[in-house]
Amino acid sequence: LESSLKYKKATQGGDAIIRYVDVDYAGNMDTRKSLSGYVFTLFGTTICWKTNLQLVVVLPTTKSDYIALAEGMKEALCLKGMIGESGIVENYVTIHCDSQSVVHLANHQVYHVKTQHIDVRLHFTRDVVESEKVRILKIMPDDNPIDVFTKSLPRSKFKHWLDLINFS
Repeated sequence: LESSLKYKKATQGGDAIIRYVDVDYAGNMDTRKSLSGYVFTLFGTTICWKTNLQLVVVLPTTKSDYIALAEGMKEALCLKGMIGESGIVENYVTIHCDSQSVVHLANHQVYHVKTQHIDVRLHFTRDVVESEKVRILKIMPDDNPIDVFTKSLPRSKFKHWLDLINFS
């Protein structure tokens, strides 16, 4: 099977870079660690992606998703600076996440007993969101192409998500 990237001409309006994060909660059957991932596209073409097992086993799915968001956020801020040097200016970074609870936690100053164990990542993420450098938006799970890197998929979904990120 041969893979390739398809580049297309830049268009006006919208985000130059689209970012997606997700996690396969407790996906490793031996260790029960979760598989985090992110994928970034520049004008519709995949330019950066990463998946890795999280370093710890976590009980709540929100914590697992928050770890993935924090990792994707760090990469997104770095990438924003790099493309800025190329003359592509983005006022803020938009990251798409399919976990409603993580989107809510990142965008609102709320405390819940179930989130006390994620305070460092929570505060880092909130600080960045409050500075208006990053926006966290909810995306429907069926529209989140990072699943192509984090989950076992039927052929039709696999092809659909590869098409979404211009990867063939």
